Amino acid sequence: MTMQLAKGVRDVEPSQMIIKNKVLTIMRDVFELYGFLPLETPIIERYETLAAKGGAEEDSDCLKETFKFQDQGKRNLALRFELTTSLARYLSCNPNTKLPFKRYEMGEVFRDGPIKLGRYRELWQCDIDTVGTNSMLADAEIATMANAFFTQANLDVYFKINNRKLLDGILEQAGIKETKEAIISIDKLDKIFEKGVREELLTRGYTQKQCDGIFELIRDGISLSELKEKITSEKGKEGISELEELFTYLKAQGITNYKFDVSLARGQAYYTGTVMEAYLKNPAEKEPKGSLAGGGRYDDMVGKFIGGGRNVPAVGISFGLEPIMDVLTNRDEGTLKSTTKILVIPINTISDCLAITEQLRRQGIPSEIAMGKKGISKNLEYAASLNIPFVAIVGEDELKAKKIKLRNMISGSEELLTVAELIKELK
Repeated sequence: MTMQLAKGVRDVEPSQMIIKNKVLTIMRDVFELYGFLPLETPIIERYETLAAKGGAEEDSDCLKETFKFQDQGKRNLALRFELTTSLARYLSCNPNTKLPFKRYEMGEVFRDGPIKLGRYRELWQCDIDTVGTNSMLADAEIATMANAFFTQANLDVYFKINNRKLLDGILEQAGIKETKEAIISIDKLDKIFEKGVREELLTRGYTQKQCDGIFELIRDGISLSELKEKITSEKGKEGISELEELFTYLKAQGITNYKFDVSLARGQAYYTGTVMEAYLKNPAEKEPKGSLAGGGRYDDMVGKFIGGGRNVPAVGISFGLEPIMDVLTNRDEGTLKSTTKILVIPINTISDCLAITEQLRRQGIPSEIAMGKKGISKNLEYAASLNIPFVAIVGEDELKAKKIKLRNMISGSEELLTVAELIKELK
């Protein structure tokens, strides 16, 4: 039997895990800086939860890509395809949660969909959500916090922003009352372009006149001010007003790397207002061209899960960890092969080197001791293969002089230092 990975999944090698852990650490630090609390929900959900009204719903593309199975009790279960529905389910199970509830969650999600660079069947998402307020300040904070993460991760991105109320208003003016299926098609505009979207809309039963009405307003480069003159729908006007307020808040915080995109829809049925996506500026050939993060406002979902006619507004964004890692791996950070900062090589001085290595660790310096009976050259090769930046060589002569020979693996330079000097140098 030949061992193979399942299609659409991958092993995360140590060099990639170093990047992954770094990204997750930056995220946690940024999220908690903005006052968000950690939450963990299960990977397995009841299928009816994911298919519930207010969730993905039965005819959504997301639900079509859901991994479904039964347990031994013949209960229909599924692997979660996102974290937002699980958040809504959590709040419905914990109705006394103090609002507004600001939470972040990082975990695996699963989608049985097309495979390409930056898109896998098993992937990590990292979500931030604010539940319990309809203020555009919450929308602005989500976008600002997402931008803060990308800045700290040294990723130059821009945001596309739109509002589903505006999109619904445009569809209403085109004579479309039930907008859900049309939204799903319009969300594919940047992939299959106007011709493909028109064909899909016609297949779904919309008329040529309705398609013309849609694309009269959903066209590349149309500005918010132009739409403000053309939109007659009250819902559409409300969407424009919310966008204007949001952009005012973003500008007040110095956020300028965003653009209004009237075609941005995001396919999930639960979005009710702001929608946003983050894209890499000028991606290299091997870097993902799709969004690195996406989300928006979903004011109806949580209330539908809780029941009782309760209105619980919410807004959030989800980061795609895999495409972010693909970008960083393609850059210099892909050369990180070890978290070790120094390898201590004993030459008939094992006990002393164990004490020195532990002293370094207690000072917060990632350290390891060479094992086995390899000579200096073999240990230097080992350090070089893992890009360990420093090596400490400790022989009997060094111990008599109360010194350690420190070798810089990048420059090749060497110097004799005391343990205290070594710690100072490395820190």
